[in-house]
Amino acid sequence: MAQYAVSLFLFLCFCSAGPLYAETQSPKALLLEVSGTIGPATADYLDRSLSKAESEATELVLLQMDTPGGLDTSMRAIIKRIIASRVPVVTYVAPSGARAASAGTYILYASHIAAMAPATNLGAATPVTLGGTPNTSPDKSKPKDEQESAPPPAMDAKNSKAINDAAAYIRSLAKLRNRNAEWAEKAVREAASLSAEEAVKLGVIDLVATDINALLAELNGKEVQLPLGKKSLNTQNIILEKHLPDWQSQLLSIISNPNLAYILMLVGIYGLIYEFANPGSIVPGTVGAITLLLALYGFHLLPINYAGVALILLGLSLMAAEAFVPSFGALGIGGVAAFIIGSLILIDTDQAGYGLSLPLILAVAASSAFIMIFVIGMAIKSRNRPVVSGREEMLTSEGVVVEDFSGEGEIRVHGEIWQAHSAQPLKKDQLVEITGREGLILKVMPTDKEK
Repeated sequence: MAQYAVSLFLFLCFCSAGPLYAETQSPKALLLEVSGTIGPATADYLDRSLSKAESEATELVLLQMDTPGGLDTSMRAIIKRIIASRVPVVTYVAPSGARAASAGTYILYASHIAAMAPATNLGAATPVTLGGTPNTSPDKSKPKDEQESAPPPAMDAKNSKAINDAAAYIRSLAKLRNRNAEWAEKAVREAASLSAEEAVKLGVIDLVATDINALLAELNGKEVQLPLGKKSLNTQNIILEKHLPDWQSQLLSIISNPNLAYILMLVGIYGLIYEFANPGSIVPGTVGAITLLLALYGFHLLPINYAGVALILLGLSLMAAEAFVPSFGALGIGGVAAFIIGSLILIDTDQAGYGLSLPLILAVAASSAFIMIFVIGMAIKSRNRPVVSGREEMLTSEGVVVEDFSGEGEIRVHGEIWQAHSAQPLKKDQLVEITGREGLILKVMPTDKEK
């Protein structure tokens, strides 16, 4: 009985030790870093990271951000994911000198906790399209009193619609997180900006922290609202785990680069053109199909202007037509112009980091014109020239009979003596036309010409 009692006591101690150990285990936080322009790869990286944090039941996700802005579609995808997250998201604009401009301001407003390091700034959240921002500055040529009384310049319907939509969106985020909605709208309509110290005074962000350790100390005990209810943060002795983008996010980042997607598209088009011109080459067609599909996937993630795609294809077609039709350069010049214009308007945004490089466009246009007009043109001209050697040239030649014969005999062609077969009797020095060849025997027939 004593042995059973001791065993039962040890079992109960073991069972109670498990929960006690779990309670004393240090919490964990996931550290994410976003630096540079926000795009599809950034949205994919944050989505995967938040899913990992939810599956591992981490205490919070710390998003360290330094961005000039990014694509509207990617920004909205990130915000949706943050709002739906079951793990608190703390966005921290750092290090000192960093910024959360444009799309970064929206993400900062959507986060459960918004923090900034000293000497950082946020704002300038006016949506930017290919046409740029509307001009809202007063006319300097007028007197100051007229400038103040004059109504603001009218915006076109497209810009007005985009700005009103963005203003309503950021106001809704501000109300969701109990932050300054008036300044948020001002950041959209007037492209206003704030320093970290001003932002915390106006209630735009929650706190200013010199570094991550100071931030984690400030976060301890703070309460946040999650989809499943309120949660109090426990950052005492928290373990910070840095999470880098995986290979899928890195591949997406490469493919969604506009310049690379542009090059992949042209490589794909040229590869397919070569395959169609030389059926059975296999390698150019295979490489072309793969690169073209990768380019189309990259363009699917980017704000593409399909008029630009149409102009690029038209330009390539006109440059190719120049090689076939003697237009004295009109088709070639028109094709180069269409190609350059289409490339310039291909990406439908003026956001930094998502425009095509002008030197790249000019270099590709020049090389495309050279390939389409000169190389293909010379190939077509060489194909149209008469054959001067080989079996094909022999079938268009004439010969002279060496001796009279009927059936088989000898003829002289290009100074060479050949065996010949004729269905008609032939006489010495008679001109004959070569109509075919079987091995080393030529098939001939008499001509009406005289030697």
